Amino acid sequence: MESKVMIRVRMSLKDAHYGGNLVDGAKMLELFGDVATELLIRHDGDEGLFRAYDSVDFLAPVYAGDFIEATGEITEAGNTSRKMTFEARKVVAPRTDISDSAADFLAEPIVVCRASGTCIVPKNCQRK
Repeated sequence: MESKVMIRVRMSLKDAHYGGNLVDGAKMLELFGDVATELLIRHDGDEGLFRAYDSVDFLAPVYAGDFIEATGEITEAGNTSRKMTFEARKVVAPRTDISDSAADFLAEPIVVCRASGTCIVPKNCQRK
């Protein structure tokens, strides 16, 4: 059973919510929700439900054009609860100072958000 997953997504202008094409931090939580869903499907054969975040730390800004890699892993599995940790890293950044289409793959990804939380998979929904 896989206990760690990763998704990589490009932030679009549609994701930008503030001036300067800044992406709302809630977008990182949306990515973490998708990661949690995959973790639960792999672990239990069911999407489960996100119960609560224990902590969320926004550490760096995210802009339209950034590529974000979101990872998560199950750190503890109870009877129905699954504790998880998440991290989102910027791996590509646009270089609009050079041209509209220039971008850099970052040698060192920038951690933009970390979080931890708990998901629930009811007993009658667990298939694994």
